[in-house]
Amino acid sequence: MSLSSPLLLVVGVLVLAGLVTAAVRLGRQRSAALRRAGLTPSGRLGQGGLWCTVAGVGVLAVAAAGPTASVPVPQSTGTVVVAVDVSNSMGADDVRPTRLALAQRAAKAVVEAQPDNVKVGVVAFEQGALTTSRPSTDHTAALAAVDRLRVTGGTSLAAAILASLSAITGRPVALKRDGSAPTGLGYWSSATVVLVSDGEDEGDPDRTEAAATAAQNAGVHVDTVGVGTTQGTVVDVDGYRLRTALDEDTLKGIATTTGGDYHAATGAADLDDVASGIDLRLEVADRELPLAGAFAAAALLLLALGAVLTVRRTGRIV
Repeated sequence: MSLSSPLLLVVGVLVLAGLVTAAVRLGRQRSAALRRAGLTPSGRLGQGGLWCTVAGVGVLAVAAAGPTASVPVPQSTGTVVVAVDVSNSMGADDVRPTRLALAQRAAKAVVEAQPDNVKVGVVAFEQGALTTSRPSTDHTAALAAVDRLRVTGGTSLAAAILASLSAITGRPVALKRDGSAPTGLGYWSSATVVLVSDGEDEGDPDRTEAAATAAQNAGVHVDTVGVGTTQGTVVDVDGYRLRTALDEDTLKGIATTTGGDYHAATGAADLDDVASGIDLRLEVADRELPLAGAFAAAALLLLALGAVLTVRRTGRIV
């Protein structure tokens, strides 16, 4: 238990000490007066009302000091970063209306499924990655960022993971010069990355694996959402016709490395399952519980009891 105003408790203790001293002196004076009159003093039990009143004042002094207690409370708090693939292959229409449009709907479903106190951020990635909405509890801003996404460039899943880690940790995260996973990122057990992509990766697979390892070491789960079909289709890019298909193995590999899950989104009917399937891990946080009201109630009960006992014994309150 802690006190918000310990000085008030000190003042209360001094007042209480004065009341106790006065009560003892008064009791002795009354006992002496009764003996002189040839009467037998009632003893300590007869002064129960007085001591209940003194105790009530003491408890009231504690209440005035603002006592609080730290209570561990499970809360749905944490960070979710939605990383959406905006590479040229996401313009394919093997899912309707296009992969990007379905990815946007999946991303928005994930954002809307999060509790209000969960921070949500958005990362758009192709060969590079850009945090378009930093993690915050303003989910409206995240939804607006998803709506602004447009198809452009190639694909780098490593860049997506590293940019997501940067958004979570609040500082730039990059692979080491030798291509290995960075260290010293801390441990972010209540953070989750939802990576929405067709899985086609134009980057170095070793870099993607190293980025996934960095997420694993930082305690960040990466849930992957596959958009498109394994049969694939042809997409026009700068006058060229390129074959593109959903690469589930790559997305499943990232999820497995980081302890996340893979979800398939081949149509609008899958989106609710995708959003509800994201494992948001609960974080146990200490919540300050004010106790002043309880102490004040106890003090009032003691004061009331003291008044009743005094009235029954003497016929007056004091």
